[in-house]
Amino acid sequence: MLGATDLLGRWQIRRQIDDRYAKQRGVFHGTAVFRDGAAGQLCYVEGGKIRFGVGPVLRATREYRWHFLPDKVAVLFDDGRLLHHFVPAEQCDSSAHLCGSDLYKAIYDFRHWPLWEAVWQVSGPRKNYTLTSHFSK
Repeated sequence: MLGATDLLGRWQIRRQIDDRYAKQRGVFHGTAVFRDGAAGQLCYVEGGKIRFGVGPVLRATREYRWHFLPDKVAVLFDDGRLLHHFVPAEQCDSSAHLCGSDLYKAIYDFRHWPLWEAVWQVSGPRKNYTLTSHFSK
């Protein structure tokens, strides 16, 4: 099972966003850094550039906290609210996260470590997209 020390450091990210409502594709290229945080947590900070279709290139950032518990990883928003949790196995589903009426669910794939990916399916009345992130050292 994957542990916190396995993720430490800088990762390159390639991300594709397929938005079915807007009928457009977005791409993101950037980096993610996992660093030691408080009380068994890793701080996750990503930044890079994103572009949808032929639109302008924009800067994008996000931060999370990954809390490694004995039997799972809880991924928290930067303010401490739970986003979801998952068991860090070779390929694993996350718990669902409801944001208003939109449902977020991820599949993590660590089978080709140290290459890994996270695929988010987001569906609901306001959102309908797939976000696929590829991570490499």
